[in-house]
Amino acid sequence: MKAIIAAFAANLGIAVSKFVAFLFTGSSALLAEAVHSVADTANQLLLLIGGRRAKRVASPLHPFGYQRFRYFYGFLVTLVIFLVGGVFALYEGWEKLHSPEPVESPIWAFAVLAVSIVLESFSLRTAVHEAQPERRGLPWLRFIRTTRSPELPVVLAEDFGALTGLVFASVGITLAVVTGDGRWDAVGTIAIGVLLVIISITLSTRMRSLLIGESADQETLRRIEAAIEAEPLVQRMIHLRTMHLGPDQLLIAAKVAFAADETVARVADAINRAEARIREDLDDECFVFLEPDVWDQRLHETRDKPPGSAATAAGPSAP
Repeated sequence: MKAIIAAFAANLGIAVSKFVAFLFTGSSALLAEAVHSVADTANQLLLLIGGRRAKRVASPLHPFGYQRFRYFYGFLVTLVIFLVGGVFALYEGWEKLHSPEPVESPIWAFAVLAVSIVLESFSLRTAVHEAQPERRGLPWLRFIRTTRSPELPVVLAEDFGALTGLVFASVGITLAVVTGDGRWDAVGTIAIGVLLVIISITLSTRMRSLLIGESADQETLRRIEAAIEAEPLVQRMIHLRTMHLGPDQLLIAAKVAFAADETVARVADAINRAEARIREDLDDECFVFLEPDVWDQRLHETRDKPPGSAATAAGPSAP
């Protein structure tokens, strides 16, 4: 939340200053950057709305709650980056490339770019600080590709893209002023558009995967398995399926083998203890469903293959 609010405040101030500078300079790169900042400001609002709606209490229609709102609004953000930021910048750059105009009053452009770089650096610094505990030493690109939180990757990518776009705009305007050729300004604008399209595609791929549903990471899976197998009555865990319903909400379903002569009461007590141990070991809110079974090697070789395997598609064999 802190990273989102910092980004919102920075982008709002930057958008206003860029539009003012565009009116004085006529720079297409500054116009593209101004629209980009407006899109980023709108994106922070979308993330805030998604976070607020995700807190709604579960209902009969949505018994697992509304955490996926965060993924849905994260995906909307990627569309805004692509359409409002990237496509507009590409269009504006293409137009100015064919009808170049000189950059007027460049001092306005450089002053606004300098202020924007300072504000965007502050926003990026806040996002990096907020992401450090969750990153746990992972490389930044891998963190963005693996984190289950939609907000931090979006803010980090937006701020990084904004800073890079400001560099492109600065280079384009500088070359346009030095050479007197307005096409350099258009080239900077096109570079900004390409950058935003790449960021949008990267983030949309990540949000799509989260919307479809991702399993817990390997460390979490190991802890769940250890918590189940720590129960003395459990002979083995037959299979385990998990899915993130939200960044902090996890659905856990497992089939667990017990001895054939165990009573129903003892099995029920063992399952309750295993569920309690799972919730105690994990930080996420967990929906845990453990199904008791009796181990049969021939049956489970086919029935409990991972989804999509040939044996599973053919159906279980007779016991």
